[in-house]
Amino acid sequence: MIINGKEIAQTIQLELAEKTKDLVAKTSVKPGLALLLVGDNSASQVYVRSKAKACEKIGFHSVILTLPEQSSESDVLAVISAWNNNNTIHGILVQLPLPKHINEVNVIMAIDPDKDVDGFHPVNVGKLVTGIGGFVPCTPAGIVELLVRNSIQTSGKHVVVVGRSNIVGKPIANLLYQKSSRGNAVVTICHTGASDIRYYTKQADILIAAIGVAHRITADDIKHGAVVIDVGINRINDSKSEKGYSIVGDVDYDSVLPYVSAITPVPGGVGPMTIAMLLTNTLTAAQNYAKSVQI
Repeated sequence: MIINGKEIAQTIQLELAEKTKDLVAKTSVKPGLALLLVGDNSASQVYVRSKAKACEKIGFHSVILTLPEQSSESDVLAVISAWNNNNTIHGILVQLPLPKHINEVNVIMAIDPDKDVDGFHPVNVGKLVTGIGGFVPCTPAGIVELLVRNSIQTSGKHVVVVGRSNIVGKPIANLLYQKSSRGNAVVTICHTGASDIRYYTKQADILIAAIGVAHRITADDIKHGAVVIDVGINRINDSKSEKGYSIVGDVDYDSVLPYVSAITPVPGGVGPMTIAMLLTNTLTAAQNYAKSVQI
């Protein structure tokens, strides 16, 4: 089975559009997402525009603010403070990475946890670890949604996560080992500290690759019949492409495909789900705001 994240993300966005109409009709609260970009990184600009376009498509209000590369940390914190106090903004996203002279931790800490739709604030991380709600980072949330909507069972399965980032590796592990219908898996986190990564990956019923190395996982690294979720987005030189490059995952897709029961392609797998879950978090934040002011 090829897991089509693009189709599932489109379905989710249609669902969100209906829920947004209902929220606006009942409360006059229109979900608002503010996006901050510091500098002129072309890839980040594309990501931010795609998120704003998705907002418009489903009836959200969105704001994009671009600050110069040389902006100070205090400039960034001032913008966040203003958005924290703006009742028309329900979600705040600061596009990462930031310029090196700006401390990302300070920036994340400055965001109101109730508007932290990226799920990076320690308050939301703590809620995730303890299983009491809060906003979940978008890519891990999207992975779980892909598994659920494709009826891939996780309960009792051995999930091996290759990668331990705060954005993907750690939160997806926390999501999948929790005692719930969407988790209850036995989870192993594998990383560069392992002397033999293959020893672990070949045990996986579900393998999640999030290491940022093109084609790192090959057919020799997987158990036959495994489910493979490829989070990687890597640019490699490709003379056959008009652009001169191709986007590939952390998994050597062609070699692995004959041996898996299900796999996500790159692009078109996990990537579209990240934006879908960002929109989901923003709608939830707007709903929470409407309840808090008893609209």
